[in-house]
Amino acid sequence: MQNSSGIKDKVVVITGASSGIGEATALLIAERGAKVVLGARSPDRLEALAARITASGGEAAYAPTDVKRREDVYNLVGLAIERYGKLDVLVNNAGVAPISLLDELRLDDWEEMIDVNLKGVLYGIAAALPVFRRQSFGHLVNVISTAGLQIIPTMAVYAGTKNAVRTITETLRQEAGDKLRVTSISPGFVHTNLANSMTDPHVKAQIVDRMEKMAIPPAAIARAIAFAIEQPAEVDVNEIVIRPTAQT
Repeated sequence: MQNSSGIKDKVVVITGASSGIGEATALLIAERGAKVVLGARSPDRLEALAARITASGGEAAYAPTDVKRREDVYNLVGLAIERYGKLDVLVNNAGVAPISLLDELRLDDWEEMIDVNLKGVLYGIAAALPVFRRQSFGHLVNVISTAGLQIIPTMAVYAGTKNAVRTITETLRQEAGDKLRVTSISPGFVHTNLANSMTDPHVKAQIVDRMEKMAIPPAAIARAIAFAIEQPAEVDVNEIVIRPTAQT
């Protein structure tokens, strides 16, 4: 049932699929023959993306998904099984970044990052892992961030959530055994809507300015994700860090 390599006919669930890295990944792998199952909070954008994929001859299903709600994530994985009979890959991509200095005590923003960036990934693992075990194959791809590799002011909680995911991802890799693959993708500055989640206007303006000066397109990250997915079953690409050439 499982392809030994390549992307064609693999069933891939993507969270945060309605824009940015998630959208670019869905378009790329659908073009290469994957069956994509798309989750995000915006049903209109999901519907438009799925229509774009099917109009180009691809296969796509979608469900409105808030990764803060574990039942939404379970339902998204369930949709993949119901529609296509298996799950080859789960891409945990949904993320928010309302960054700020700790002194500002933006507790609601802290909780949002923990709920989406950390708990949302855990819900994805919880939904997919039993399926992967039953099938004796599967691939978990977590989109993390270079923010956790180079710690700077305003990033405390954001980088904290990303490094928690990095730790969980590496532990899962060690626990996964010889049938499951686990990959972490750490993007640097990418042209996405991530700044829209930032509530501090000064910080948001700084980030948008840096994005405009150096950010790379989401398709660059999509290609890295596709590279990990298309490897033969016995090859596990554990970690990819991908930054703009201009990013220090």
